[in-house]
Amino acid sequence: MTLDPAQFDARGKKAFAEKRFLDAVEYFRQAAEGYTLGRAGLLAAEMRNNMSVALLQAGKPQEALDAALDTDKVFASGNDVKRQAMALGNQASALEGLYRYDEAIAVYERSAELFSSVNEGDLRAMVLKSAAGLKLKTGRITESAFKMMGSVDAKQNPTLFERIMKFFLRIIK
Repeated sequence: MTLDPAQFDARGKKAFAEKRFLDAVEYFRQAAEGYTLGRAGLLAAEMRNNMSVALLQAGKPQEALDAALDTDKVFASGNDVKRQAMALGNQASALEGLYRYDEAIAVYERSAELFSSVNEGDLRAMVLKSAAGLKLKTGRITESAFKMMGSVDAKQNPTLFERIMKFFLRIIK
C-alpha cells in the first residue's frame, strides 16, 4: 500500500510533535516528493519548509537551509505572501544556525517586511525579535534596541512585560 502525500505530511507532523525530528524529516521529504510528482508545487514547498524546521531541530542547519532554499520563490509565484515570509524566516533561522549572522539578519528583515504587508503583526514581531537578538549578539546594541522596539510595536496584543520594555526602549531612543 502506497501512502499519499497528505498521509506522509500527517505522519511527519506527528513525528515532529513527538520530537522524532529525523523521522519527521523523512516523512516530509516523501510528502514533498509526492506533491512534486502530483504538480502541487505549493504543497511541496510547504513540506520542504516543514523538513527545514525539523532538520534545524535535529541540529542540521546546513541541511535545513538546503531544504528551505527557493521555497520563498515558489510561494511568491503563487501569490502566497504569508508563506513566502515564513519560508524566508526558516531560511534565516538556518543561516543563524550556521553563524552567518549578517545574512540571517537581512533575510529576517525581508521576512518582516512581507509579514507587515499582509498585516501579520505577531509573526512580524517574532522575526524582528530574532533580528534584534542577532544584532545584539554581534555588538550592534543601538540597532538591536530599535529592532526590538519595532517588534513590540508590531504585536497585536503586547504583554505587560513588552509594554514596559517598549516604555524603556523609547527612553533610550
